[in-house]
Amino acid sequence: MTKPLTILGIETSCDETAAAIVRRSGEGKGEILSNTVFSQIAEHTPYGGVVPEIAARAHVEHLDGLIARALDDAHCGWDDLDAIAATAGPGLIGGVIVGLMTAKGIALARGLPLIAVNHLEGHALTARLTDGVDFPYLLLLVSGGHSQLLMVEGVGRYARLGTTIDDAVGEAFDKVAKLMGLGFPGGPAVEKIARGGDAARFPLPRPLFGKPGCDFSFSGLKTAVRQLAEAQGPLDEKTRADIAASFQAAAADVLADRTINAMHMAEGFFGAKPKRLVVAGGVASNLALRKRLEEAASSRGYAFIVPPAKLCTDNGAMIAWAGAERFALGLVDNLDVSPLARWPLDPTASPARGAGVKA
Repeated sequence: MTKPLTILGIETSCDETAAAIVRRSGEGKGEILSNTVFSQIAEHTPYGGVVPEIAARAHVEHLDGLIARALDDAHCGWDDLDAIAATAGPGLIGGVIVGLMTAKGIALARGLPLIAVNHLEGHALTARLTDGVDFPYLLLLVSGGHSQLLMVEGVGRYARLGTTIDDAVGEAFDKVAKLMGLGFPGGPAVEKIARGGDAARFPLPRPLFGKPGCDFSFSGLKTAVRQLAEAQGPLDEKTRADIAASFQAAAADVLADRTINAMHMAEGFFGAKPKRLVVAGGVASNLALRKRLEEAASSRGYAFIVPPAKLCTDNGAMIAWAGAERFALGLVDNLDVSPLARWPLDPTASPARGAGVKA
C-alpha cells in the first residue's frame, strides 16, 4: 500500500491506558501526531504492584477521554482515520478486553478496518517508527513481563533465539525495589538510588553468564539480593544504594552476555546487510543497562538503536504504528478476533527449558 495511512492505536495491556494517532507515509516513514497516556501508578502504589482488577477498571474510566484527546491533539476527526489498531494480547486479560472491545465498537460504528496487534510486536517495530530501521535486525525485548532475544525478519516474522526460564528482568527490578522499600514502580527507583551506589561492594551472582545459548535467568539473582539485604540487617541509605548498584551491574552483565551470544547466532540472518541491535521494552529506558548493551554491540560491530524513553514504556503510538505496518501489507482482522493473555511472537519456538521454567 503506497498511500499515507492514519491509524488510531489503543493500548491497555497492563497499567497504562494509552491512545495515539500515527501517520505512515506512502514511503513507509512514520510520524506521531498525538500520543496520550494515563499512568495508573497512583492507583497501584498502595499495593506495591499492578492489581489486574484495578487496572481494568481504570482503563474503562479513562480510555474514552484519552481517545478524544488523541484525536484533538492530532487535529483529526473520525473521517480522517484509515483504521483502528488495538492491543489484543498478551497482557492482563481484563485490560486487553477493555481496549480491544472499544476498538471493535469504533470499527463497527465508523465502518473502519480493525487491526488486532500483538503488544510485543508494538515494541518490536517501534525502532522502525523512530529510526526508520530496515529489516532484519536483532531485538532484545526487556520489560516487566518479558526478556527475549529475537531476530526480526519482517512484520509478523520473528525467530526467537532466547527467553527467560523464570523471571523477566523488569520483574526482578520491581521485586528488588519492593524488598528494599524503594516503592513502585521499582525499575526507576532502583536506577535512581543505584546512581549513588558502589556496584563493586557486593559480589552478586550472574546467572547463566558464560554459558551457551541465549536464555536468561533472574530468579537466583533476585533471591541473592533478598538474602543479602536480610544479612545486612536494617538497611541505611548507603547500603541500599550499594545493593541497588550491585544488582543493576549484575543484571547488565547478564543481559550483555546473553546478547553477545545472540549476536553470534544472528550473523547468519544478516548476510551482507548491516548488523543492528535494537533494544525495546520498558527496561530499555534504564541508562546504565543501555550503556552496557551499547558496549556489547560495539564489540561485535553492531549498530545500537534504542527508541526514546517515552516510547520504550507502554504507549499507544507503538500500537498504532504496528497497526499501520500490518495494514500496509493488507493484514486486517475480523470483529470476532479474540483477546489473548498469552501470544508469543514466535509460535514455532521450542518451549523454554530449565529448572526455573514457570508452567
